[in-house]
Amino acid sequence: MSQESEPTRVSVVTGASRGIGAAVADRLADLGFAVVGTAQTPAAADAVAARLRARGAEATGIAVDVADPEAVAQLADAVADRYPAVDVLINNAGAVPEATAPRAPLADPGAVRQTLAVNLAGPMYVTDALLPLLRNSPAARIVNVSTRMGSLAEQDDPAAPFYAMTVPAYQAAKAGLNSLTISLAKLLSDTGIVVTSVCPGFVRTDLTPANKDAPLAPEQAAEVVVRAATAPAGAASGTFVDASGPIRW
Repeated sequence: MSQESEPTRVSVVTGASRGIGAAVADRLADLGFAVVGTAQTPAAADAVAARLRARGAEATGIAVDVADPEAVAQLADAVADRYPAVDVLINNAGAVPEATAPRAPLADPGAVRQTLAVNLAGPMYVTDALLPLLRNSPAARIVNVSTRMGSLAEQDDPAAPFYAMTVPAYQAAKAGLNSLTISLAKLLSDTGIVVTSVCPGFVRTDLTPANKDAPLAPEQAAEVVVRAATAPAGAASGTFVDASGPIRW
């Protein structure tokens, strides 16, 4: 008598074409997940799929603007056409236009709109659109890629590592993302879904000019994200962590 094979575990990673998102998608592929990776353009999305397939993974690349609800709805439809459930959602896509935009006097209005749209509204749209598929998984995981700079406690603590950094719209967006983590954990408390905010650390990416001198490679930062994505049964939901453990909200 032949044994039935285990169902394919499916992950969706936003912003999978570069940096932390690419490293997370690669790691999930290596763990045997089918990966749906999003990128901003069709060419970048095709490159995501090709890169992951070269690693032996089942992979799909989809171009989507996470800040566009209609595009996100189309993403969810495309995923549903391929898979009956999503086991892991990584809300990773991010932007920090404040890093190069002028302030007037607090922040450039265009930079504020883009920052909140991508870093806060985007994860809300994507999570909401994929929630039916996440509910179809026996133990789905939602990971919101955040930062210690979004911690209100650390913003107010002179001893905190990023106390001196002020990027108002970005910090507000990530504080909002952390709030979303708490809200989702409460809304989904009657399911097996675990929701986690993760700070991957100060990582060498092209997100901002300052990141180019950061101490961590994307592959190193990806480990804490993947750890949350593969948290075991019974893991706490509604937490905020980095590689060293819990972070103050």
